[in-house]
Amino acid sequence: MTKPTIDIQQEVNPHFKPVWTTKTSYNVLRGGRNSFKSSVIAMLLVYLMLQYLSKGEKANLVVIRKVASTIRDSVYLKMQWALEKFDLQGEFQSTVAPFKLMHKPTGSTIYFYGQDDFQKLKSNDIGNIVAVWYEEAAEFNSAEEFDQTNTTFMRQKHPLADTVRFFWSYNPPRNPYSWINEWSDKLVGEDGWLVHDSSYKDDELGFVTEQMLQDIDRIKRNDFDYYRYLYLGEPVGLGTNVYNMSLFKPLDQLPDDDRVISLYYSMDTGHSVSATSCGCYGLTAKGKVIRLNGYYYSPAGRVNKKAPSELSKDINTFIKKMSALTPYKGARIQKRTIDSAEAALRNQYLKDFGQHWIPVNKLKKVDMVDYVHDLLAQGRLLSQKPVSNRIAVL
Repeated sequence: MTKPTIDIQQEVNPHFKPVWTTKTSYNVLRGGRNSFKSSVIAMLLVYLMLQYLSKGEKANLVVIRKVASTIRDSVYLKMQWALEKFDLQGEFQSTVAPFKLMHKPTGSTIYFYGQDDFQKLKSNDIGNIVAVWYEEAAEFNSAEEFDQTNTTFMRQKHPLADTVRFFWSYNPPRNPYSWINEWSDKLVGEDGWLVHDSSYKDDELGFVTEQMLQDIDRIKRNDFDYYRYLYLGEPVGLGTNVYNMSLFKPLDQLPDDDRVISLYYSMDTGHSVSATSCGCYGLTAKGKVIRLNGYYYSPAGRVNKKAPSELSKDINTFIKKMSALTPYKGARIQKRTIDSAEAALRNQYLKDFGQHWIPVNKLKKVDMVDYVHDLLAQGRLLSQKPVSNRIAVL
């Protein structure tokens, strides 16, 4: 096989030396964005495999994400990147159905699985396993999901290995009481475990570019708590307010140096008491998101409440009005989304106007909140000042 040429000290920051040199079986790497913990694990896995390949031995690695559909654009590319770092890409054959990277001379393979297909994961008899990596471990539901698969892989240990090495990497959730935060905190100092913290501040090799630092500094100025959570990896909690309201920037008019290039509508519908709200959002050429206006109807306290047939016409009138306004004229409507639990108004609108609204399921609250936090912290979420917007923002 080709003799790899790599200077590890130029590829791995000194902060990660404990990770690279430890012999512990269980290794938890937690930290903020741009800490490069995933890159370190990917290179370390290739290095561990290389100890067997150099002897002509077959050795296998297993890489797991919570959801299989995320593999291609994350860990699959990351492991290919790590192979290139060792100048080994030419010795590996890549397949995507299933996702595998196979060493052609020895048959050694890097396997990729999604925990969402546990039976498939459990039934695979791989053998000769030297290491397992759980990437984005916070996406899993509990430590029990790790336990279920760990036992399976332990039984398939490489005969020349003392143990199967397990690695976890994740960005700590905001909630200090999130199961994975509590799980990893309890493992600090536990015999046989390494719990390692990192952030972008630990970079001594210049991997964090000046552009990245400028972006980090902008978020730090806009929302310090969000910066601590996102880039320092601190579980700061949500506090008493879900959002920092000072970050919602009101606009009297659209900026002269930007323009709306597409429109998006989202609707949350009510019944006998809850309100029905439809928001209109514009995406600008500079990547900002502006809440342009909103339709709002509350049935509370009304004797004669609007039926879906009436709401359907109201919503359509609102959309037509927004699309005809001069600042947005010509902007294409890219998407209309509605709560998946609502069928009556969705079906009524389809019957009346032949237009489908895309039903969407609610995500975990922490995920829904985090998307907005991210936009706010970047200064990219704005709100125009029509009266109807004040209901949603004030």
